[in-house]
Amino acid sequence: MSASMMRATVRAVSKRKLIATRAALTLTPSAVNRIRLLLEDKPEYIGLKVGVKTRGCNGLTYTLDYTKEKLKSDEEVLQDGVRVFIEKKAQLTLLGTEMDFVETKLNSEFIFNNPNIKGMCGCGESFSV
Repeated sequence: MSASMMRATVRAVSKRKLIATRAALTLTPSAVNRIRLLLEDKPEYIGLKVGVKTRGCNGLTYTLDYTKEKLKSDEEVLQDGVRVFIEKKAQLTLLGTEMDFVETKLNSEFIFNNPNIKGMCGCGESFSV
């Protein structure tokens, strides 16, 4: 996988009950629209892939990249016509997570609202579970 082309921030969500859903990851309407827009002029890609890698002061960080194929070990999330694939290494850390897209005057980024996080760094880029 090449270097990630998008930025993502992690947020710990406290006192949130895990609700059994069909997908490991849920997407907000804003995230769905942004993914759709990103893939609109890239017909060779079938969706986005979410992964984790060891990085930062707190242990893990999420990676986001385009993907052309679904690997056997990938978990597929299909919501409102967009596809997000979760790498095997990231699947347990994402259970019950909501993926959002936020745009402000200064930046735009995907945000993972994750109830599984036990600690995170001050800048919000790395986390531990």
